[in-house]
Amino acid sequence: MAYTREKPKSTWKDTLGDWITSIIVAGALAFCIRTFLVELYVVEGNSMHPSLLHRERLVVDKFTSFFKLPERGQIIVFRFPKDETRDFIKRVIAVEGDTVEMVDGKVYVNGKRLLEDYIWKEDPMGKNMSSYPKSIVPKDCVFVLGDNRNNSEDSRYDDVGFVPKSLIKGRAMVIFWPLGNGRLLPAMTSYK
Repeated sequence: MAYTREKPKSTWKDTLGDWITSIIVAGALAFCIRTFLVELYVVEGNSMHPSLLHRERLVVDKFTSFFKLPERGQIIVFRFPKDETRDFIKRVIAVEGDTVEMVDGKVYVNGKRLLEDYIWKEDPMGKNMSSYPKSIVPKDCVFVLGDNRNNSEDSRYDDVGFVPKSLIKGRAMVIFWPLGNGRLLPAMTSYK
């Protein structure tokens, strides 16, 4: 004679409990992923044009920023120092200990001229007459600029200045929307 065990019948309370547990676990996982690993952002404005376009969506690696400063040439998201509820996105030009200077729109890092094929040349002659006095980037800080120099609030201005590591949220890794614009965002650094 074969013996079969009957499954206990689940009640609506058991089902509800399972749903609540699943929702709590999913919420906790989403919170941890968004807080410590990656976050999605929408580009607002044209300060990073042509590298990033208005309304593009990107993935930001938050995990790496817990351990080290970003590298020169990487695009980062950081909290605006004067209003930490706002996020800015800019390119890292110099890191702690570097000397940075701008003369007639040309950027020099540690005495070498930075070649910037990625910047937006707004005027017909392609001249950006920005200047910035020779300065040393403080410890645990970075110097950032927008790729659209004539339309960017960045480290050249007192409201932003040198960005401390504590305000850096992460490194932009990839554009994922719109689909036709999808691409990786590698660090871009070369010198003359």
